[in-house]
Amino acid sequence: MNDPSAILRTLIIYAVCAPAAVFIGYLLANPLDYSTVALYGILALVLVSPLLLRWHHWVLLLSWTWYMNLFFLKGSPPPWLAMTVISLLISVLQRTLSRQSQFIRVPEITLPLIILAVVVLGTAKLTGGFGLRMLGNDVYGGKKYVLIIGAILGYFALTALRIPPGRARLAMALFFLGGISAIIGELSLVLPSGFNLLFWFFSPDSYASSMDVSGRLLVTRYSYAVPFAIATTSYMLAYYGIRGIFLARKPWRCIIFGLSSLAGLLGGFRGFAGSLVLVFLIQFFLEGMHRTKLLPVFGMLGVAATLLIIPLTPSLPLSAQRALAFLPLPVDPDAERDATDSWEWRTKMWQALLPQIPQHLLLGKGCSFSADDYQFMGQNAFHSVDAGQQSLALSNDYHNGWLSVLLLFGIWGMIAFVWFGVAAIHVLYCNYRYGDASLRTANAFLLASFVVKFLLFMSVSGTGLHGDLYFFVGWLGLGVSLNGGVCHPPALQPDAAPKPDVLTRPFPRPRPVFQR
Repeated sequence: MNDPSAILRTLIIYAVCAPAAVFIGYLLANPLDYSTVALYGILALVLVSPLLLRWHHWVLLLSWTWYMNLFFLKGSPPPWLAMTVISLLISVLQRTLSRQSQFIRVPEITLPLIILAVVVLGTAKLTGGFGLRMLGNDVYGGKKYVLIIGAILGYFALTALRIPPGRARLAMALFFLGGISAIIGELSLVLPSGFNLLFWFFSPDSYASSMDVSGRLLVTRYSYAVPFAIATTSYMLAYYGIRGIFLARKPWRCIIFGLSSLAGLLGGFRGFAGSLVLVFLIQFFLEGMHRTKLLPVFGMLGVAATLLIIPLTPSLPLSAQRALAFLPLPVDPDAERDATDSWEWRTKMWQALLPQIPQHLLLGKGCSFSADDYQFMGQNAFHSVDAGQQSLALSNDYHNGWLSVLLLFGIWGMIAFVWFGVAAIHVLYCNYRYGDASLRTANAFLLASFVVKFLLFMSVSGTGLHGDLYFFVGWLGLGVSLNGGVCHPPALQPDAAPKPDVLTRPFPRPRPVFQR
């Protein structure tokens, strides 16, 4: 009771907490504005800082696939971007204080990412700057630069620590199942108004409707279903694998996987159905199931499912029929028309943009665009005659991966990105081939999904480098962190020392001769 140090600590705590409580109470009495919310966020960050110092890497894994926005920060960034900055700063601080804290070094990935960052920053500098409108600039598009650079930094934040082998399942659950949060925003239709604060973080506008020229509603697409399906199927393929889902004598796994796949079709995205089939086929071969008797069994099941879905297609929701419109199935005319119009619109925009490639081959056009272009987009530019002047084209959203890289960052950005993609596939393949046996299923899924996403990005899919790079570095960073770097073939163990050959055997030393 009379310990002077304890009394001093108590006085210091009171001296800090009492004025802080008075100041916060004063702010609560004022109207809620941005500065007040920002101060609350800083105070909350200070309060949870002890937890972040210990669990920042796990929080980063959890936030990577969450579908929410931090509305109290400028620009409403996604949580993975904010956690990248926090986790990387903590990792650098720990590395500075302790030599035992080392980043996982993968030079074949670090070099292309650094070159890509230099190309992006150089292009931004030479084409009008970052253009952060939220900071009062007259140029738009700077958020895409922030997302690209943040994704590159996110790789180093993910690979700052190795995930312990015994925690691999927890890491995969945190990383993949975060996509289920996309359905939280839809709970606004059933929850009372007392939960409105929750929907400030989770936006409920997850519907996309398509109309024809007369204004008639064609297809309503439930966008939140796709992240939910990707999260569930990705976790099951990464942890259980195809063998564990279909051959473990646990039918509930097959049921959950099948229902999740069907739920993803409600989003109406043809890329989801195609990518899921490709990932399944590649992982089927990576698990070595094509060398077993299961190959004809799965082949017959695939044929039976195809024959079964043909008569059931007209009974599916229109959004699911739209997702299957690329197959020769009897889909509804409205769903087929909506899918066809979307494809024709994209091809017209790409054809109008292709002549611009030579002009921006050495120096890309960058992500920024002027206020005049922004005003033009607001004047019904989407239906302009020139497809290259449509609103999405003016805002550099080309719905094509390689075209967005080549036009925005020139040939140098394309070289750096392709270099990164090829090196990442090599790293993931080495981890799959030579990694620990307990991680073989996870490494097979990461390799299959990365290859499919990279091929689709370099062909006719992709939202752009700003929207897809975080996927590439996230999947790659998880694989590197799980395996502790790049796995290599085990060194050849030296055999037992061979017996010397007769021809190479040294002559025996002569015995000394003693004379009497």
